[in-house]
Amino acid sequence: MNKTIIIADDNLALCASLKEFFDSKDGFDVVGIAPNGVKAIELADSAKPDFLLLDIVMPELDGFGVLSALESKKTVVIMMSQLATDGFVQKAMQYGASYFLAKPFDYNRLLGLLNELGTATISAPKSAPTSRRTRSLDEKIANLFISVGIPAHIKGYQFLREAIKMTIDTPDIINSITKRLYPCIAERYQTSPSKVERAIRHAIEVAWNRGKIENINNIFGIKIYSPNEKPTNGEFIALIADKLLLESA
Repeated sequence: MNKTIIIADDNLALCASLKEFFDSKDGFDVVGIAPNGVKAIELADSAKPDFLLLDIVMPELDGFGVLSALESKKTVVIMMSQLATDGFVQKAMQYGASYFLAKPFDYNRLLGLLNELGTATISAPKSAPTSRRTRSLDEKIANLFISVGIPAHIKGYQFLREAIKMTIDTPDIINSITKRLYPCIAERYQTSPSKVERAIRHAIEVAWNRGKIENINNIFGIKIYSPNEKPTNGEFIALIADKLLLESA
C-alpha cells in the first residue's frame, strides 16, 4: 500500500512540482495540497496522511499553528522552509515536527527520507512504540546539534544524525566506520561513502568554526575539547551516541 502525503505550502508552483515528482515515483500518493494553514489542518485531520510536508510562512495560519492543531498522531511532519535558523529549527521540533528541510532542497533527498521513514513504519508492529521512540530520539539529536552549532540545511546534518542513530542501535558499528557505517548511510541516501565522510567532517568543522566549543563541553559536563582540538568523525559520533544511550538507560 502506498504511503500518503499532504503538501501544505502557499507556493503552488512548488506544490505542483512536488506532486509531479511523487506521481513519477512508486510507493507514495499525494492526497491533498493546502495553500494555507487552515486548509492544511482540514486535509490532515480528514485524510490522516502518513506524511505532511509543511511550510512555516502561510496565509491564515502558519506552520507552527498547524502543528499545534493537528489531531492525527501517526502523521510524520516534515517542516520545509527558507527560515532555517537554529531558532526556527528548534521551535519546529518543539512543536512536533520530525524533520526540518531547508529550502531549496533536493527532491531525491526528500524521497530518501520518506522511504526511510516508510520502511521503518511498515516493519514495526502496530503495538510497538517505534515511531514515538524514533521521533523522540530525532528531537534529542536535533537539540544537541542546535546547541553545538550544526545547521539543519547542510548534508552532514542528515548523515551525522543517521550515524548516531545507527551507533546507538548497533554500538560495535563505530569500530567499522569506513567499512560499515559510511557505506550503510551512503546506500540509504544514494550517495558514496566518501561523500558521507566529507559531509560529516564538514558538519563538525562548522560547529568548531562557529565557536560553540563551550556548549559541547557543557553537554558532557567536563572539558573535553579546546579550540585547537577537533574530534574525528568517529570520536564525535561515539560521544553523542554514548550520551544518548546513558540518558535512556
